[in-house]
Amino acid sequence: MKLRLTLAAVAVALAAQAGAAQARDQIRVVGSSTVFPFATTVAENLGRGGQFKTPVVESTGTGGGLKLFCAGVGTAHPDIANASRRIKQSEIDDCAKNGVAQILELKVGFDGIVLSNAKSGPAANFTTEQIFLALAKEIPQDGKLVPNPYTSWNQIDASLPNEPIEVLGPPPTSGTRDAFVELVMESGCKTLAGAKDLGLEGKTCHAIREDGKYVEAGENDNLIVQKLEANPKAFGIFGYSFLEQNMDKLQGASIAGEQPTFENIADGKYPVSRSMFVYAKLAHVGTIPGLQEYLAEFVSEKAGGEEGYLLDKGLIPLPEDVLKGEQDKVAKLTPLAGL
Repeated sequence: MKLRLTLAAVAVALAAQAGAAQARDQIRVVGSSTVFPFATTVAENLGRGGQFKTPVVESTGTGGGLKLFCAGVGTAHPDIANASRRIKQSEIDDCAKNGVAQILELKVGFDGIVLSNAKSGPAANFTTEQIFLALAKEIPQDGKLVPNPYTSWNQIDASLPNEPIEVLGPPPTSGTRDAFVELVMESGCKTLAGAKDLGLEGKTCHAIREDGKYVEAGENDNLIVQKLEANPKAFGIFGYSFLEQNMDKLQGASIAGEQPTFENIADGKYPVSRSMFVYAKLAHVGTIPGLQEYLAEFVSEKAGGEEGYLLDKGLIPLPEDVLKGEQDKVAKLTPLAGL
């Protein structure tokens, strides 16, 4: 009798485990607000095929998404994290600590970072040095670092608008923020005379002012658009793809004389561009239905190719040979070997 009860208990436990493994039949995606429209479009296309449920895609920001992604393996944790920058070694280490050992990294396209304002506002042409001087927490002045004294753009350069500095931008958890401080703030900092002598180089150039001239606007890019329409003198920071979706309301500022256009970003003329990434747990392939198929769709010719449907959403496509390399990664489920 005891043996029968023990066997029954084991059977119940095994059944419970099997049920848990199949507790989720939808792919769960988190991460970058910049990659969000592309990931959502691919999810909808996968769902329309009828074989798999439409994946659930959440916009949490790159940093927040990777934190969720790296928290563990199993159906309680996301399958995919989108990122508007490459994963950091510290994040890979966090993943490993929590058992997320096999990660697939896909580069899915390019995007530009734009400084944009309402069409009813002034057109602008900035250099990265001017943007640094507008937004840095401290700037070099008279041989020392001082709290940023600038309150209007024309105080920095007489050619800039005689308007107060007000920039709405992403929070520190955002991949767009990470890319902005690296590609714009750090670049602008390098060109300043005496900055290096005062210790301003590399990551020390990344500190953004906190006196209200830079306003953290969260991960909701739609909210930034509404605020820019309400205040045409303000500028917002976000990905080019979002500017393209709102061309009827917004205009992009030129950087170093180059406008943020599809062509300028694709050929490297526009100086503030970055790669976009998708990270997936290989341990979830075969457990979560459609995961490998979703990844294959994302880097397929029909989605991410030179005439793919993601171009309508503002994706700047990868060169053909690079795209084929990403397709090969999905087919072979090749894990990230290291940074």
